[in-house]
Amino acid sequence: MTESKKKGLIVRSTGSWYEVRSEEGKVYNGRLKGKFKLKGPQTSNPIAVGDWVMYEMEDEVHQTVLIVEILPRQNYLIRKSVHKTGQGQLLAANIDQAIFIMTYKMPKTSLGFLDRFLVTAEAFRIPVQIVFNKMDLLNEEEQDQVFEWAGLYQSLGYGILFTSIPKEQGIEEFTEMFQGKVSLMSGHSGVGKSSLMNIVAPDLHIKTKEVSDFAEKGVHTTTYSTMWELGKDTYLIDSPGIKELGILEIEKEELAHYFPEMRELLGQCKFNNCMHLSEPGCVVREALEQGDIAESRYFSYLSMLENNDNRR
Repeated sequence: MTESKKKGLIVRSTGSWYEVRSEEGKVYNGRLKGKFKLKGPQTSNPIAVGDWVMYEMEDEVHQTVLIVEILPRQNYLIRKSVHKTGQGQLLAANIDQAIFIMTYKMPKTSLGFLDRFLVTAEAFRIPVQIVFNKMDLLNEEEQDQVFEWAGLYQSLGYGILFTSIPKEQGIEEFTEMFQGKVSLMSGHSGVGKSSLMNIVAPDLHIKTKEVSDFAEKGVHTTTYSTMWELGKDTYLIDSPGIKELGILEIEKEELAHYFPEMRELLGQCKFNNCMHLSEPGCVVREALEQGDIAESRYFSYLSMLENNDNRR
């Protein structure tokens, strides 16, 4: 390592400029140096929050730096780019866990959307905690439905937490969830990510907006991913509110590997290349008929298979 090159952490991305934090804790504005060859996936953003990079000082007066190298990633989360066809958008890199915030209503989070997020995280071996927020808005019947969903995902190995800010339900456990880890928080706009973050880290004063009545859609408050330091070795990455999550880099033949309940049965079907559709001797279909695989999960699998066929 030459003396002019230093190691830094990307803590914010705003498109062409990045905030780079030095190992001493100083934050610089940085940009990529020229056109160096990028390895890895085709993405609209070559660098993600959470990336470790090497940088050189560009301008001492304005305190800007040039990013000359992206260091190898432990993992990353990617989604289809909203603007560029066939490309991905990196959400974050080097994550210890993802925390997915979902709500039964105001706005409604579909199980299909949750399953897409879980499959994406499974593909990159990122553990997921599922947080059911705004529990205070639910009547008894709606709560029972949420508890049923929670039971399903808990049985698949995902962490579950129920939270309500007005009732202070689950807030202490939510705060403990972050300790000593790099966490990515995600979910639809309007599910309460910013409000929950303000409880975990009140010093950050993160902007919040109410859910709009129109179609119960959340109002976007986060435009770019940002990494916040909450304490020693404790970081939180807040990703933009996601409306849709297209799956990239997963071949349809591999898709079942990222459903834990199907992964357990791999290799047991009559045919090695079984896609678990209508093939004879398919143990996944048998498990579905016996109620060992939830219908909602199987429908999510089919939906993702169709999307993988259609590469648009």
